[in-house]
Amino acid sequence: MALLEIRNLEAAYGPVQALHGISLVVEVGTIVALLGANGAGKTTTLRAISGIVNPRKGDILLEGRAIAGQAPERIVGYGVSHVPEGREIFGLRTVRENLILGAYLRRDTAEIARDIDRVFDYFPILRERQGQRAGQLSGGQQQMLAIGRALMARPKLMLLDEPSLGLAPLLVKEIFAIIRRLRADGMTVLLVEQNAHMALEVADFGYVMELGRIVLGQPAPALRDNPTIQESYLGVQENAELAQPARKRRKPWR
Repeated sequence: MALLEIRNLEAAYGPVQALHGISLVVEVGTIVALLGANGAGKTTTLRAISGIVNPRKGDILLEGRAIAGQAPERIVGYGVSHVPEGREIFGLRTVRENLILGAYLRRDTAEIARDIDRVFDYFPILRERQGQRAGQLSGGQQQMLAIGRALMARPKLMLLDEPSLGLAPLLVKEIFAIIRRLRADGMTVLLVEQNAHMALEVADFGYVMELGRIVLGQPAPALRDNPTIQESYLGVQENAELAQPARKRRKPWR
């Protein structure tokens, strides 16, 4: 069953058109990856879904409800949480205060406290740092806080924009382990990620964007096996050519 459906969506920044009639579907309980180079329109897609960008044309349906062009706070109330590129946490506020701000539309105080404990279960380091200013956290801890803050709204759909950006490889693995756990716990995720290897490892389905258009949509295993995707996003051809004399090194995406 589709949780999110986008039909022929167009969006622009002034005279510059960023999306040219894209369509996609995110099924309940799945992770869908949006792949593409910088400037392909991936972030604009997420911003249009969450209400930060007003589309020119097209439909955005959440559980069949039309949400295109509505205010961001109303879309949060419908069940969409957006973790933006760059995290955008409140650096002068404590970790705990950031989490409480994630629940700003809610009035169920006891449940909010329980959800903070749930976030701390996902990210134990945040429990240890809960009284610390968020701006003093490491990059990885700030990304955990951004995801935790989004969870405080009890979303049906989470939009993740470049969660691995600027993180060390070990932290990237930790963040993606959490994304897998979110899906296992029933969360639906639309993921924008430059690390195509990691994105296609966790995703059920993927779309490839180029210059504001979706040019390919396939189940994640098919995308991993697609020669064009291997060459353009997984670096297989380049690595294979470097390894040609040895003839023993395996393709890195296997």
